[in-house]
Amino acid sequence: MSNTAAERIAIVIERMLGEPSPLRIRAWDGSEVGPPSGPTLVVSSRRAIRRLLWRPDEIGLGRGWVAGEIDVDGDLDEALARLETVVHEISKRRKLSAGERAEVYRAAVLLGAVGPRPKPPPEEVELSGDKHTKGRDKAAVSHHYDVGNDFYELVLGPSMTYSCAYWNRPDDPGQTLEDAQRAKHDLICRKLGLQPGQRLLDVGCGWGGLVMHAAREYGVQAVGITLANEQA
Repeated sequence: MSNTAAERIAIVIERMLGEPSPLRIRAWDGSEVGPPSGPTLVVSSRRAIRRLLWRPDEIGLGRGWVAGEIDVDGDLDEALARLETVVHEISKRRKLSAGERAEVYRAAVLLGAVGPRPKPPPEEVELSGDKHTKGRDKAAVSHHYDVGNDFYELVLGPSMTYSCAYWNRPDDPGQTLEDAQRAKHDLICRKLGLQPGQRLLDVGCGWGGLVMHAAREYGVQAVGITLANEQA
């Protein structure tokens, strides 16, 4: 019989997934269960289980993490890769049998996780109106990007390029993020075959890194469009 919180959480995951959890689990009562090595999923609140029962997907996991109900102890990249597999398998699995549903419900009751759908964390933007109208999209963009350029520069570097860099010198330990972003901008310009006097329109240009590189290095007339005030 499973008595600890971690064991009961493992039952919920195994019944929904169809196999044991690929991550070690540590619950709010200090109990642990699962593989002895690798990252550990830290569940610090019963509310996290209720949240995942209502939304057993990336949204549920993301909300639990933002709310401080879920964390990872160990290699974050490895943990996210395993969690992505879990969510994918749950989403494509057949519906639970009556016996499996009863077992999940019983474990959830014993965990104290049964209840109404939890509200999203306050950090999540609340949008209204029809999807992808100009006003709704502008509100979504503003919520995401208009938090201050100082914050984004810490993560993105001086060029403020909000996309993956191109590490074209993998054997060069001296290559910086800014070097790799410049290499990415140049690769795009070369692939486009840009020539002096041509025009370039970048819709969703972010902070304009590509636009400025193309105008400066290739002599094009470049225009960038953004809905974010901080990027304008």
